[in-house]
Amino acid sequence: MDIGQITPAIVSGAGSGLGRGTARALAAMGAKVTVLDVNEEGGRAVADEIGGLFVKCDVSDPGSVADALAKAVEAHGTPRILVNCAGIAVGRKTVSRGEAHDPVLFQKVIAVNLIGTFNLSSQVALRMSEVEPLNADGERGVIVGTASVAAFDGQMGQIAYAASKAGIAGMTLPMARDLAKSGIRVMTIAPGIFETPMLAGMPEEVQASLAASIPFPSRLGTAEEYAKLAIHIVENPMLNGETIRLDGAIRMQPK
Repeated sequence: MDIGQITPAIVSGAGSGLGRGTARALAAMGAKVTVLDVNEEGGRAVADEIGGLFVKCDVSDPGSVADALAKAVEAHGTPRILVNCAGIAVGRKTVSRGEAHDPVLFQKVIAVNLIGTFNLSSQVALRMSEVEPLNADGERGVIVGTASVAAFDGQMGQIAYAASKAGIAGMTLPMARDLAKSGIRVMTIAPGIFETPMLAGMPEEVQASLAASIPFPSRLGTAEEYAKLAIHIVENPMLNGETIRLDGAIRMQPK
């Protein structure tokens, strides 16, 4: 699929990290990008930088998603590309210091990461299914989710995060099958240890230790490398219904 041909794109969580890198890469290839984020300052800065549209959006709220999507369609037309990067991470064990995991915190992580991905993907898929195909294959659009290696190698304290990311990986194939008749492909990227705002706040020695645990290349991944894979997924029509690990061959240890 030609990104220059499919100008309208939406990237959630694009105010920072992987989403910001992806929004920049898509815009550089000619896409008209709508930046979604709850962080108004970060999201607006990215949109201004790339000449896109910023819309404040809480992906865990279906109403907020519907409003944001309506604004994106009004400004740029029906999106042909969706990249889901919105997410949060918390560290809490199932039982810690004599207390059970806070169920409200667990629900929040699931609501943002998993249900948020579902909300945005399903609503965008409906819009995509109503427009004309872009090519002889009948392709109408591409949806990309963001899981994590934690979906498969969840560490101690990652129960909520790992569950949310495993859910994203788990719904990739059935969503692709659901949308096959509409010509909409669905893929998921599972990044390993990447340079993100969460990691940037850690001491340098901790970051160095994490980088050293990656077999090759022994460094943190970058948002640009995530974006390269997202763009390849959009452009390669046979990529569908799969989760791709992007992790330098790391397999996370228990802690």
